[in-house]
Amino acid sequence: MDEKATTTAGTAPKAIIHGGNIDDVRRRYPRAPEPWIDLSTGINPIPYPIPPVAPQAWSRLPTGADHRALLQSAARRYRLGDLATIVAAPGTQALVQLLPRCVQPCRVAILGPTYEEFALCWRRQGHEVHEVTEFAALCHADVAVIVNPNNPTGKALPRAALSSLAAALAHRGGMLLVDEAFIDACADGESVAPLLLPGAVVLRSFGKIYGLAGVRLGFAVAAADVAARLRAELGPWAVSGPAIALGIAALGDGAWLSRARQRLARDSSRLDAMLERANCTIVGGTPLFRLAAAAEAARLADGLAHHGIHVRRFAYAPSWLRFGLPGSDEAWHRLGAALADNA
Repeated sequence: MDEKATTTAGTAPKAIIHGGNIDDVRRRYPRAPEPWIDLSTGINPIPYPIPPVAPQAWSRLPTGADHRALLQSAARRYRLGDLATIVAAPGTQALVQLLPRCVQPCRVAILGPTYEEFALCWRRQGHEVHEVTEFAALCHADVAVIVNPNNPTGKALPRAALSSLAAALAHRGGMLLVDEAFIDACADGESVAPLLLPGAVVLRSFGKIYGLAGVRLGFAVAAADVAARLRAELGPWAVSGPAIALGIAALGDGAWLSRARQRLARDSSRLDAMLERANCTIVGGTPLFRLAAAAEAARLADGLAHHGIHVRRFAYAPSWLRFGLPGSDEAWHRLGAALADNA
């Protein structure tokens, strides 16, 4: 297998730093102005308006009818025809951790650099993990993992390439895992979920596009037998009553999603221009976040933190900074002023 970095079972897991670690940043910069502006994640900063939630959603266990209504909303949103192929979970991170437990130890190739939890979770369950940088190297694995569009680079692979890879892996009993966490900000036709590719599992995030990460809701799309296994492993009542209620409302609101996509496109272009004025180079991203390169990225991130603005840094790429979108006029103004002070 042609890979740039290889990790195997038994390797001591390294600490993973995620975006959103605002408590840690606040401790390191105690004199920074409040409130902090957290731009370290790729979550929509203007969330779906929370509708009234019936009191019984909090006080009783979700019913089978509740769960089915959620799956129906998700199936319409993701253009699926069979409810047996979709699994609701308390966030896609739960599925990221669950899937390696459902597969016998094997060779896993992860197209990177990408979301680091994949390598950690597959390695933890005894799999031989290869973090590769070339798409062609994925076909030699038993399980191939792709984040599409990728986090943090934003690189998107065409559906034809993913379809061919899925077919090749399935021919010898392998699996393709596609994480589409950021695809909701793109055109509907870019997802491979409706294709139900052979041997593929597709993850769809709820919290990122709808700006409701705290709800903890996500979905897996797979062949009915694989979906049934995941559902059994998650157990009963995996998704809370309030999360079901919010999911049904938001997933069914196509007009809101269309407006959100238009706004995100405008705001990501606005952020590009702001970063370029601060001598940053845009090297990737999606409508939910931008990846910039800066000659003195560490100094810039430190300067922004002193202004109470948190951005994502990457130990493996010291010149990279990932910026989420500001969510208010005040946040835009503070970011612009902070960038000007540190340019």
